[in-house]
Parts: sequence; C-alpha cells; structure tokens
Amino acid sequence: MNDAASRPSAPPATEWHALPHEEVAGRLGVTSAGLTPEEAQARLKAHGPNALPEPPGRPPLLRFLAQFNNALIYFLLAGAAAALALGHYVDAGVIVAVVLVNALVGFIQEGRAEQALRAIRNMISPHAHVVRASRRQSVQARDLVPGDLVLLEAGDRVPADTRLIRARGMRVDEAILTGESVAALKNEAAAPVEAALGDRHSMAFSGTTVAAGQGAGIVVSTGPHTEIGRIGRLIAEVEPLATPLLRQVDAFARRFTTVALVSAAALFLFAVAMRDYGWSEALIAVVALAVGVVPEGLPAVITITLAIGVRRMARQHAVIRQLPAVETLGATSVICSDKTGTLTRNEMTACRVVIAQGDLVEIAVSGIGYDPAGALGWMEPGGQGDPAGAAAALLRAGLLCNDAHLHAENGAWRVEGDPMEGALVTLAVKAGRDAAAERAAWARLDEIPFDAAYRFMASLHRSPEGEAVLFVKGAPEEVLRLAGTPGGGAWEAAIARAAAAGERVLGFAMKRLPEAPARLSFEDVREGFSFLGLVGFIDPPRPEAVTAIAECRSAGIGVKMITGDHAATAGAIARQLGLAETPVVATGVEVDAVSDDDLVALAARTDVFARTSPENKLRIVRALQSTGAVVAMTGDGVNDAPSLRQADVGIAMGGKGTEAAKQAADVVLLDDNFATIVAAVKEGRTVYDNIRKMIAWTLPTNGGEVLAVIAAILLGLTMPMSPAQILWINLILSATLGLALAFEPTEPGIMARPPRPAKAGLMSRFMLWRVVLVSVLFTLIAFAVFFHSLWRGQEVEMARTLVVNTLVVMEIFYLFNVRFLHMRSLSWRGALGTPAVLLALAAVVAGQFAFTYLPVMQAIFDTRPVALLDGVMIIAIGVALMVVLEGGKLLLRRLGLFAAGEM
Repeated sequence: MNDAASRPSAPPATEWHALPHEEVAGRLGVTSAGLTPEEAQARLKAHGPNALPEPPGRPPLLRFLAQFNNALIYFLLAGAAAALALGHYVDAGVIVAVVLVNALVGFIQEGRAEQALRAIRNMISPHAHVVRASRRQSVQARDLVPGDLVLLEAGDRVPADTRLIRARGMRVDEAILTGESVAALKNEAAAPVEAALGDRHSMAFSGTTVAAGQGAGIVVSTGPHTEIGRIGRLIAEVEPLATPLLRQVDAFARRFTTVALVSAAALFLFAVAMRDYGWSEALIAVVALAVGVVPEGLPAVITITLAIGVRRMARQHAVIRQLPAVETLGATSVICSDKTGTLTRNEMTACRVVIAQGDLVEIAVSGIGYDPAGALGWMEPGGQGDPAGAAAALLRAGLLCNDAHLHAENGAWRVEGDPMEGALVTLAVKAGRDAAAERAAWARLDEIPFDAAYRFMASLHRSPEGEAVLFVKGAPEEVLRLAGTPGGGAWEAAIARAAAAGERVLGFAMKRLPEAPARLSFEDVREGFSFLGLVGFIDPPRPEAVTAIAECRSAGIGVKMITGDHAATAGAIARQLGLAETPVVATGVEVDAVSDDDLVALAARTDVFARTSPENKLRIVRALQSTGAVVAMTGDGVNDAPSLRQADVGIAMGGKGTEAAKQAADVVLLDDNFATIVAAVKEGRTVYDNIRKMIAWTLPTNGGEVLAVIAAILLGLTMPMSPAQILWINLILSATLGLALAFEPTEPGIMARPPRPAKAGLMSRFMLWRVVLVSVLFTLIAFAVFFHSLWRGQEVEMARTLVVNTLVVMEIFYLFNVRFLHMRSLSWRGALGTPAVLLALAAVVAGQFAFTYLPVMQAIFDTRPVALLDGVMIIAIGVALMVVLEGGKLLLRRLGLFAAGEM
C-alpha cells in the first residue's frame, strides 16, 4: 500500500452501487488480504470513528428543574407558599429544604443512571468480522474504516455501508431505510446508477440486518457518511428510565396526594370549627401534617434501587438493556435456555471419528477445547493403518468445507467463526495437517452457506491436480440422503451411539465434478456424493450451570432446555446437568403435532425440547405464559428474535449472539453462561425486596407522626410536635435512612423462596398489617412520652423535643428491623449493618444532636437540651420497639397467618 491508498478517492455515495466491485477495491486501495493494521489506524484517524453523533442530552439545569415536575412536589411547594404567606418563615424554609434535598437526590441519581446506561451500551457495542492482513478478526464496529473487508452472516447487523464483493443466498432486512417488509435479495453485480435505495442489490447498508445467507464486501462509507447517517435516524437511543413499577408508584403518589389534600381540608375545617384553632394556626398545622405524610422521596429512591441493581448485574456479566427487566427478573418462574454455550462450555471438541473400512470403525480423539494438543487413536482393535491416514479424506473435507480460523491469543487458542467448525480445524491440526497450507492448495471457488432450511454447507474447490471437488458437511441424515444412504442402518446406529453419549454429530461427503460450474447451485448438490464418515463433538456441561440449576430448583424456578440437537443428545446432557433424573424429551415434530391448547400440558411436563424451530420456541413460550408463568428465554440467532420479544425477559448471548438477537433482548449475557442468568434472577429478587423494604419503612414512619397530630386535633389535645418539628423529621430521615435501604445486600435464603406472582402488588397483606401496626405503635409511644414529660412537670417545649427524638430513634431501630423481612433481625449481622446504613445512621445522629443541643437549632425549632437519663430512656424505647416487632414477626411465622410469599 502506498500513501495514496491511505487517502482513497471517494466518489459520491450514490455511485458505489453502480461500480464493479473490482473498481471499488482499486479506488479504495484494498486487496484480498484486507488492510494492514497500520493502514486501518491511519484511515481511522482520517475518517473518524464509524459512529453516529450522540443524541444531545438534556442540559444539567433542565435535568434539575425536571425533578420538580411531580404532583407531590407541587403539593409541597404550595404548602411552602402558604407558610410563607402566613409569616411562618421557619416552616416555609424547612419545606423548601425538603423539596431541594429530594430534587438533588433525584438529579444526582438520574445523572448516574444515564452514565450507567451509556456505559452499558458501550459494553454491548456491535462488533464486525473483518479480514485484515490476511487474517479474519473481530473488531468493534466503530473502528471500521473505508476499505475494510467485512464478512457478513445471517443475524449480523451491517456495521457500515458496504459494497458487496460476494453474496450467497444473502437477504437483507432494509425496513429501517426503505420501509419494505420483505428482505431484499443481494448479489455482487453492479446495479444501475439510477437505482433507488431499495434496488441497490450490490449494497448492504449500515444498520440493516442480514436475514439469510452470507457475503463479504468492502466498506465504502462510515459513521455520518452512511445512508442512515445522512437520513439522521438513530438506531439505538438511551433507554427511558421509567419502568412499570415507577409508573405504578407515580400513580400511587398522585392518588395519595389527592387523599392527603381532601383529608387535610377536612381536618382544617374540623380544627377551626370544632376545636377553636385560629385559622392560620390550623392551616400551618395541616400543611406540616400533609408534608409529613407525603412520601415525596419514594420515586427517586426506587429509581436509585433499580439503577444499583443494573450496576450489580453488570458486575455479574448480565447487561440490562431495558430497566423493566430488573423487576421482571425477580419474578421469573421458568427459564427456557439454549444448550450450547449457555448450559455447556461452548468449547466444542471433536472426540470421535467414524469411518468405513469394510465395517464401521471408530477413532478416539484426545484433547479438550481448541488447543491442538492431542492425537487420534483407534477406539477398539480392528482399525487398519494410521488413524489419521485412514480418515484423511474426511479430515480434508472438515478443514475445507469450513469458514473458521484458529489462532493463539494471549496464551489461549481461540476460534473466529462457528465453534464446531473451529473444532474441525483443531482436529485436522491434531492429525498433523497444516490448515493454512492445505486451504491454499485447495482453492475455494464457491460455496453454499449453511442454513437451517436445508441443514448442510457445501464448498467447491480446485484440487492441486486441477480437479473440481465438492465437499458437503451437515446434519448426518441430510448428508446420508445426498449420498444415497450407504451402509443401511449401520450409520444410523453409529449416530445413535454418539448421540446417546451427549455428542453432536456431523456427516461429511465429497463429489468429484467433470468441471467446475460458474456458480455453485443446489442442482450440483442434489446427488452423487460419496459418504466419508461422521465426527462426534462433545460440549461438556459447565460445572457452574449444574450448581445454578440446583439453585433454581430450590427457588421454585423451572428450567427447560430448548435446543436444535438430537433428542438423545439433549437428553444425555440434561441428565448430566441434573435437569431431571429421567428428563422428559419432546421434539419439534411433536410440538408441531399438538394444538395450542394441548401444548400447554406438554410444555409444563417436558424438560427438554429437541430439534426445535423458531416457530416451536415461540409457541412454547406462549404456552408457558398462558399458565401465568413469567418466562425468561435465551437466544442467539436472528430466528430467535420473535421468541425473545415474546418472553417476559429476553436474554441474548453477548459472545455468540447475533446483533439481531441482542437488539431484541432485554438482557445480554457477556459470558453466555447459564449461571449468570440465575445470578441476575437473584439480583432481581434483591432489588424487589429492597423496594418493598423502603415502602415498609417509609409509610409507617410517616404514618406514626401524622396519626399523632390527627389524634391531637380530633381529641382536642396539645400537639405533641410543632409543624416545624414534623418537617424536620421528614427532612432528616428522607435523605438518609430511606436511601440507605437501596444498598441492602441479598438476604440469605432468597433463592429458597418460590417466585412471587407476576401480578402481586407492592403492598401485600403482611405489609399492610405492618404499616398499620407500626403507625399505631409510633402514635401511642409518642403520646406516652409527651404526657409523661408533662406529668413530670417539664414544659411543653421539652416534651416536644423528647417526642421528636423518640420518633427518630424508633425509626432508626425500625430500619434495622425492616432490613430483614424474611429472617431474624436480632443477629450479629443485623446489628452490624451495611456501610450505607452506618453512614446514614451517623448523619441522623449528628443531625439530632444539632437539633437538640445547638443554640441556633434550638432557636429555630424551639427545642431544649435532653438530659442523659432521658436520652437513655429514649434509646430503651427504641430497643423495646425492636424486640416487640421481632417477636411479632416470629409469632406470625409460627401461627402461619400470612403466606411465605407475602412476608
């Protein structure tokens, strides 16, 4: 390459489709070897990254002001305005402080959540397969440059505008550009200059999806210079932060505000008319009461909890693309999982070769994974000659009818391409073959890529002697059919033996042609092949998947394997995984044969679905959902997209998954590991638990102080707290203790509980009981402390100071009680708390000391210093409350008044 090649000429984009691909290669200065790394880096610097401009984010000021766009906040600000109009400047200031603290928490959280989502988008940023310096490799799509040679397969998202140089059965879904619902057929011939966008059959445009076939092409435009860049349509945007749960909480907040307004108005009229309160005194008391009862920080704290869950799951290698998935994962009751690479290691190893030497003989292959260390040996006496020599024709077919490349990277052997094809390359190397030299000697002329519709791949080669030779590999029964099924039932018996051992099996055949056709067609592969033999592959179960499936069982989560493998293979792997001692296996044919109504019972009792089609998967998911199950579904191919969308939680594979599957999914697994799904379910349950804990803590603490004020007004008693003091309690607690619950770790035994019902409300009967009980206890204790202080001859200001401190202390102890809804809180672990709880506790204690002893705070809130013995009494009350609530929790469990799922 010369310097001119680094600055290739760039004709108008509308002409690339009309140029022969040889001319395109010449203009862009690229050869069949692709660009060198240095060349690619230089062009990246010249052209910029292959990325569309980021959508403009909201300015920080607008994001901050948006925190006030809430019915609860409007209500609080109206209260502040009323207090200010009445000259109660302290009350107005405290209300405004409450609102500002809530807005700051929301503002900071939202900024962090958006940053987390942007980081997550980068974690699953699309990759592209390219040829650079004669080597196939995977690069980030944003690093593509004009002149790159790109390889495209079914399910791939086209990473940049590409002039095709080869297309085999290739169809591209261009609906995002053209609106055409039918995928466009592509070929490498030049299109007319005047061709409309949808008629440019020689182009694959950025952002479109390869629906079928495969091809290769030269990148001609990147980033904003692509068709989609010029149109200005963005493929992916930052996911919205609103979730069904948050909408549910917002709706609750609006209803709560309405009830609070009506109740406050009624209480105001009662206080003025029946209890001879001055209207200004009654108004400010009612305003403080309303401010105290409104849980204005709840939506922000719930959003924080969801964002924390997203980050925790990302650390577990589960990337959440849609925030609602955080909630839904916790309710998952059935996981439908693919087998290969998810439940197994996805390190395919050719372990058995079957060939004919008169009778069938089997060759054992040593070694595991893609490491070419290993050897071939006769499995039983009877084989003739060197095993590698006896299987030479089969080994050559496996190496040549193959698009995978094997290379060492950082001390580990990796495969670019299909895992089974990679295992065939490893097998050839173990047999002493030089993969690169043999491929160079047997030049490939054309191929028919593998497709699930016909279940084989064919490649046409020219031998070193100049002969045209056609190789086929694929499903054994299909390849046997092409070869006229030689050997009767012997081959079928060999397939069954391998499948019973949990192996996947490929068949191989070859045919010599009198001359090479100009273009390989299905007519050329219809018949006349010589069957070469079978190769069995083992993909051992992941040890962590075995443990995870056992954990699912204890959690009441059903696991169903859905695979394209043989029934015998899938059943063998299911037994090794512990899905069941004798797994019930059904095939796609059986699924097709039953009605939708009968499929419900079949899906419920079946552990393994084998030889399934995309349509089967979709019907299975719907059948399970019809029983009320919350279904998580894994997928990796373009054909899995419908079932991923149908499932309650669609889970795509980040490693082996196509871009189409990732875009359809709610969750992307970066490690393609089943254990990661179970870890994400556990995290989802933790998030939901923490949200329930926040509600269980917030409502009673607000309810206790509110009931005390209402009782005082209704019974004509002295108010146990001043309006400003009520507002102080709200201010000091909402931004500290309530927020700390968002960081709670997973409770022990969380995966020993059954899944929660999909439509279960946030307020179970047990939680409603707790809210009422704790609110009443807070009210009774507040009045007891207040009147006990007055009985001792202390002034009202002193009594109110004791009441405020007692309420805060009780709320601290109640927080420690509510941290464990499903187990004892009186334990060493419960007493220690988390760093977030301890920090919040320190802030509250410091605030209360200032409230009680700091002269300026005494002047503002009319407080008095509390004596040591009174302080000891207040702490003793908190301890007693903790013991009572713990005893009540234990008693309810013993009596069984509430179901385990409600507690």
